[in-house]
Amino acid sequence: MKEKLILFAVQFIMGAIALGLGIWYIASAIGGDAITYTSMNGFLSAIGVTNGDIASANGCFLCRYIEELFVVIGNAAEMFWTAMVDNLWIVLALGFGLFLFIYTAKYIFDAAKQTAALDEKEKKLEFAGWFDKVWRQGARVLIVGALLGALGMGGTAALRTVTNITVTPVLFVGAELSMAATGVTDATQCGAIDAANASDNVLAPVLQPFMCVMGNINSVMLAGAAGGFSLMNYAWMDLGGGALTWIAGLALVLMFLVIGFDLVFQVLSVIFKLVFIIIFMPLILAAAAFEQTWTVASGVVKNAINLLVRAAIQIVSITLKVVIVYAVVAYAADAYFPGPVDGYSAMLPPMMGRSAENPDAQTLSVMNTFATCEQVALVDGEMDGDKFRDCFTAQKNIVENEYPGAFDFMKNGWDFLLMMMFIFALYFWILKPRVDAVFGLDKIGKGETFDFGTWAKNVGKTIWGIPKQLAGSITKAFSKD
Repeated sequence: MKEKLILFAVQFIMGAIALGLGIWYIASAIGGDAITYTSMNGFLSAIGVTNGDIASANGCFLCRYIEELFVVIGNAAEMFWTAMVDNLWIVLALGFGLFLFIYTAKYIFDAAKQTAALDEKEKKLEFAGWFDKVWRQGARVLIVGALLGALGMGGTAALRTVTNITVTPVLFVGAELSMAATGVTDATQCGAIDAANASDNVLAPVLQPFMCVMGNINSVMLAGAAGGFSLMNYAWMDLGGGALTWIAGLALVLMFLVIGFDLVFQVLSVIFKLVFIIIFMPLILAAAAFEQTWTVASGVVKNAINLLVRAAIQIVSITLKVVIVYAVVAYAADAYFPGPVDGYSAMLPPMMGRSAENPDAQTLSVMNTFATCEQVALVDGEMDGDKFRDCFTAQKNIVENEYPGAFDFMKNGWDFLLMMMFIFALYFWILKPRVDAVFGLDKIGKGETFDFGTWAKNVGKTIWGIPKQLAGSITKAFSKD
């Protein structure tokens, strides 16, 4: 019993620390107190978007390390390319020579075997069939050799060009589609192409669009978390709702925290698959020269193309998950805060192009209260909670004198808490598996060769679980004594 209690205490403490760190990190990614954001521009400024570039949004806890990793990988890729491209012609020549020797010997042996029963005068060795396959293989080797020669002459510029042609469109289109779906294109854009051209890193054409994808995902996750923090702050400042509203806000923050980190690891798997394709492009081309000859080279090009297509599909599926989960939360928030469903919510930033639809006089008064107090409380771009509370209390009394009960929606914490629990279960048990199944991604992570995201997640879990394993070992040792 003591052993179980100790393990439970350790697990509880580790879980509390993990949640505390996650909540602190998300809160720090949103400038000032997350009380309300009535405009998209205000929200994007709060999460660190500068000069309208979505790639600069806060919230990606691994992005800084990924940028540094890309610099290292980019330098290694450049040296690897130079070594491979300059010397692969030797491999091609040796491969063709080996093919010619083996194929010729086999051809002569098969011809001798077929003509063994014939007279000496009737025995003939036809070279037409032999030459037909040899010249075709030789042509493939020459074409691939010419391509590798062009890549070798182009050097780093060729590497960047290949990256721009093969991988950049996948991420850039994925970023633009996801931004359009979430509605951030009204206030920001993806400056991936310009940033990639200005960078010396050979993998910049991959890194910059990737940062746009991450920036868009982070903006949606932080928008959902901002709604949760707003509920918590409403309750904490005694503006309405009490403990149930505070708990509902915490549940919303935790939901987007868990879903956000889950999506980050999924995106990591995509990005490292694309990097693999870029680095090993010369070997893939060399394999293309012998894919119809050697079994080991068979399907290499096809698998590389499938990997590229699958990466694009994964980006689309991740975007779809983000859009759906935020849309469901936004609909619930629209129905409860302040309700009814009219395109306006007093807790979530107006993402996905949402705006009030024919609001009545009471709703307009509520909207003006939040908008006015947001401007009053903003000091140097950060929200002052005390100023917001004083303004809100005064404005609320004025509005409720004319429209009694106009702010009663802030007491709907229990209903919204139940809704958040349902949405969380809906995402992990229904939405995520169904979306993955639709795109054929339900087997990702089960024998997938380059599922880097799942690998990184498992490593993190292992490291985080060391204190629990240590506590278990200590309690077992004491119990034996």
